[in-house]
Amino acid sequence: MPVGEFCNRQVVIASPESDIVTIAKLMREYHVGDVVIVQNKGEARVPVGIITDRDLVIELLAKEVDLDAVTVSDVMSYELVTCQESIGLWDALKHMQGKAIRRLVVVSDSGSLVGILTVDDILDLLADEMTSLAKVALGQQVKEKRYKS
Repeated sequence: MPVGEFCNRQVVIASPESDIVTIAKLMREYHVGDVVIVQNKGEARVPVGIITDRDLVIELLAKEVDLDAVTVSDVMSYELVTCQESIGLWDALKHMQGKAIRRLVVVSDSGSLVGILTVDDILDLLADEMTSLAKVALGQQVKEKRYKS
């Protein structure tokens, strides 16, 4: 199944010029741990970076940086790891593993933002699949009991 079918398409975004407090408020309002940084190129929103709650804590708060003195572009990860929405879920997972990342930005063939796939999304999907698989086994047991009666 293509990643485009599983990724979260409700991505919280901001521009590189955004201030840090705005980013933190977005994370709190939408209950997310990341904000994808985009630049508008015509009608397309092209991802250029990402900032995470960990970035805010490790790079700013722990170092007691004056939050008014920095913008998102000073802190965001520029080495953004992306994947095409058409690649398979397994390939995306292997890509995440190889890059040691928990979040993978999903883009269209033209490079515009489609969504984001997180480790938590994959765990939720796998948990649902495992539950369905367990129900198959349970259903088989119920069926066997009926035949024994």
